[in-house]
Order: sequence, then C-alpha cells, then structure tokens
Amino acid sequence: METEQLISKKELLARYGISYGALYRWKRKGLIPDEWFIKQSTVTGQETFFPQKLVCERVETILSMKEDVLLDELAQQLSGEEKKQETMMLVTVYGEKTFRMNEVQSIALTDKNGKKQDITQLIRDLLNKCGEQEEKV
Repeated sequence: METEQLISKKELLARYGISYGALYRWKRKGLIPDEWFIKQSTVTGQETFFPQKLVCERVETILSMKEDVLLDELAQQLSGEEKKQETMMLVTVYGEKTFRMNEVQSIALTDKNGKKQDITQLIRDLLNKCGEQEEKV
C-alpha cells in the first residue's frame, strides 16, 4: 500500500508564502484540523509534517477565499463539510484522536506474540452497517 506523501511545515510555509502565525491561527480557528499536524523525529530534532494533498488543497481554499469571507465563516463552512464525513475515534489514556475514514489507509492489531491482523475492512463494514441502520430509522 502506498503511503501518503507528506510535506514539512517549512516547505508548506515557503510554497504558499504564509507565516507561522497565520498557519497556527488557521489551526486555532479550525480551518486546518489538528490531526493534520503530524510530529515526526528527524535528524535535526522533531518537525511537523502534513498530508500534502489535503493541506495544500485546504491552504489554497483559504487563500482564495480569505479576501471575500471572514475566517470564522470559512471555518464554519469547512467544519460543516467535515462533520458530514465518516470518522473513527481512538481514545487512549493520553486523550482522543479522530480520524476521517477517507484518510485511513490501514488499521491493524498486533497480539502479544507479534502476530499482526489487518482489521481495516472489518471497521469499514461496521461503519457501513451503522449507516444502513440509520437510514432505516
């Protein structure tokens, strides 16, 4: 399975000519989802990366609309779109994280003997079953 291409925060800021402050203001306002900020260790320390296709499309949308629409209004529009998407929430002792199912590539469990089992299709089937039950109500 092909892994999603990532773009570093530094590359993103340079590509679109946006400031660090603008990026994090957009994050606070919900324009860029928190789960798109991926922290990874590098040889120079820890850096932030983003799913390239998703974040570039979002930044282009923000830049094209920010002159005509207030950021708060744009955040409402975008969050409305995101609420319509299927999600999976993972809750741990460290907090919770929500993933959009269209972004999930694989879900696997590993037992104590190291045997790995892919359960991606099982989760997708459960999600479809939930959707079918909602339609009947």
